[in-house]
Amino acid sequence: MKTSIATVCLSGTLEEKLKASAAAGFDGVEIFEPDFVASSLSPELVASTARDLGLTLDLYQPFRDFEGVGQEKLRQNLRRAAAKFDLMNRLGISTILLCSNVGTAVSADDALAVDQLGRLGDLAESYGVRVAYEALAWGRYVNDYEHAAAIVRAVDHPAIGHCLDSFHILSRGWDPAAIETIPADKIFFVQMADAPGLTMDLLSWSRHHRVFPGEGGFDLADFMGHLLRAGYDGPMSLEIFNDTFRRTDPFRTAVDAMRSLEWLQELACQALERDGREGSRMELSPLPTMVAPVGFNFVEIRADDHRLDQVRTTLHQLGFTDAGNHHSKPVELWSQGGARVIINRGDSTAGSPAVAALGFDVLDPELAAERAGRLLAPPVPRDRGAGDEQLLGVRAPDSSEIFFGRVGRGGVPAWVSEFGGSTEVTTDPLVTRVDHVNLAQSWEYFDAAVLFCTSVLALDPQPSLDVAAPTGLVRSQVMSTADGIVRLVLNLSPTGSADTAQHVAFASTDAIGAARRARERGLAFLPIGENYYEDLDSRFDLKPEFLEEIRELQLMYDRDERGEFLHFYTESLGSVFFEIVERRGGYRGYGATNAPVRLAAQHSRRPIVAAP
Repeated sequence: MKTSIATVCLSGTLEEKLKASAAAGFDGVEIFEPDFVASSLSPELVASTARDLGLTLDLYQPFRDFEGVGQEKLRQNLRRAAAKFDLMNRLGISTILLCSNVGTAVSADDALAVDQLGRLGDLAESYGVRVAYEALAWGRYVNDYEHAAAIVRAVDHPAIGHCLDSFHILSRGWDPAAIETIPADKIFFVQMADAPGLTMDLLSWSRHHRVFPGEGGFDLADFMGHLLRAGYDGPMSLEIFNDTFRRTDPFRTAVDAMRSLEWLQELACQALERDGREGSRMELSPLPTMVAPVGFNFVEIRADDHRLDQVRTTLHQLGFTDAGNHHSKPVELWSQGGARVIINRGDSTAGSPAVAALGFDVLDPELAAERAGRLLAPPVPRDRGAGDEQLLGVRAPDSSEIFFGRVGRGGVPAWVSEFGGSTEVTTDPLVTRVDHVNLAQSWEYFDAAVLFCTSVLALDPQPSLDVAAPTGLVRSQVMSTADGIVRLVLNLSPTGSADTAQHVAFASTDAIGAARRARERGLAFLPIGENYYEDLDSRFDLKPEFLEEIRELQLMYDRDERGEFLHFYTESLGSVFFEIVERRGGYRGYGATNAPVRLAAQHSRRPIVAAP
């Protein structure tokens, strides 16, 4: 599959965008006209720079407001087009994007559009270029790709064809199945974009909220299947208008973009396997197949040495046992049931406690690492001493480390034997495993984290949720396996807010028993105010003695049609805190109605910094 990206997707100068695209492994780029006009590079220098970087220049765009106009406007438009075609010859670009008219069309008569596009085709042919006509979702008279297809068919000119854009088709709810009726040689170019489901005007949605494939909610697998069965085998390009991407490092954004196209190839392969390959000509490189993780292997907490005692004490209060120090590395293991926490004391500059790495149980670590490499996840080097189990790791967009561990005999990983501490076996532990991990994400790379979890970890995105915090809304995106055994929660705080910390939730068979044990051992619970329990009493028909018990222990409660949820939190330890959860029945949520109370309680416990 030939990959391409529009320069509008990236921040920086035109030269920086070209370098970032090449570094990420793209085959070509679309030149977005404002990027070229603002550049100091001549057309010839742009062409030579791209050539030296190994990039083709695939499209010049956009050309706007051409068809459906009066005669004087047509004359002006043809003059404008001639200038652009001459520029394209200097750049070495053979295809231009023509958007359906939005601002200057005075007639809805298709016959007029056909005649005028035919004249444009004659002009384009004289310059040796092609025109890819695109139905904008907000076009004045042409906003449907099937309508555009009828016009192109009537024009019947070798220099006039289509640009198909997934956003313009799927945002309007058009059925992409009719793509298969368009002759392959008339599909000159394809632009791909995903988008979250939003209720707003199409122009604003398009200009500010497009994301890379795999980061939104469009059914791009179905779209790709129809496109490939139509016989298209040209560039697959990304055209993403997004305020965040235009403010972030272009090299990192380009890597995320390339990862999305690798993921798109997998979606395409799945669609062809499901619905048939007849007509498909594009050569695809499917990713190594990966089965989703079957559990958490470990969670690693990193901090400087003098702050780790707080973590140790809290884990002990929650019932964890010190399982000893590693025989060759400055790390220690704390465990309870199937929950394992690694404390890393090897970085004296680590600062306050934070989640530094996650390990996942996978059936084939080598295959998982190979897949992650194809998806441009940087490998994490790991010193391996004699007799150490191999742990293959990659770096996530937020710079945390992800490791793939083999499921051990009896569910215990082989690497546990590398720790020579207590052999004490906890019978009937109150904590059984890691239930979920909440990871705070920066605004720059939140969407990249969603794509990473989807493509690299094979986790499925669940409906996102906005949670009220004292400093604004926290966007919460759950990523999970189908069975819910592995759950990651990605949280995006309001810009400049520190309200969202990382936290690790442990599954318990008895949250009340775990709370009593923790209290006996001196745990500092996150205090929950009386108003919460009075509200709880009004919402649920709880037995008075049960309500009094959870009030006394500072537990929180939720219930849905499937079951019940009991949970409590520790105080924050730097940038991380712990949670104990008990799921009763089929409850699969996270106590979302309790989150604003928890966030407010944590906010109130933050140190107050005096104004200078």
